[in-house]
Amino acid sequence: MAAPAAHAEVVDVDYQCQTPIGPKGAVSPIDIKAVKSGSSYKLTMSFEKGVSSSPVELGKGAMNPSALIKLGGADSGTVPVSGPANAEAVPANTPIKINDLSGTYTPKKTGKVTFTAGVLTIKALGTTTTCTPKNNPKPSLEIDVQAAAGGGGGSQSGSGSGELPKTGPLDSAIALGTLGGTVFLAGVAGVLWLTRRGARPAS
Repeated sequence: MAAPAAHAEVVDVDYQCQTPIGPKGAVSPIDIKAVKSGSSYKLTMSFEKGVSSSPVELGKGAMNPSALIKLGGADSGTVPVSGPANAEAVPANTPIKINDLSGTYTPKKTGKVTFTAGVLTIKALGTTTTCTPKNNPKPSLEIDVQAAAGGGGGSQSGSGSGELPKTGPLDSAIALGTLGGTVFLAGVAGVLWLTRRGARPAS
């Protein structure tokens, strides 16, 4: 018997990212699932659409995505979700897929709660790039929840230990290559080669 209390749908999210060479955007259909585990729920956020390639090789563990899922309805706040770094090096100009992001949600209120894609963060090559949904997306999931009895301490699970500091704006632009826009990527590659030429030994 399927629980009629849950409603899920894939929602197009229009991410807007500020970059050193101007604002860039990418649309990805987002799916959010919840699996009950004791008094909590394991949330999984999936990017239904493959993302574009990077203009430079991303070494093993170079790209690490995370996001926030916004709560609505009976509950409020955000749940951080994160995914594993890329297990293998991704060659330049090879399509990359953002791994599923997961986290734990512990209800603080009882009732219908909605889950909506929030800010997406991509860490790559030692920098952090933040992309915000600009199209005010509707919820990807709505479920009936019951507040955890007896206050079980930790509510939402955190993501992001060992995060690398932001270093250079150009590397930050590379991270956006994981989101899309082939023309944009070619532009970033051009900027990169220009800056790297300055490091060559004098002839």
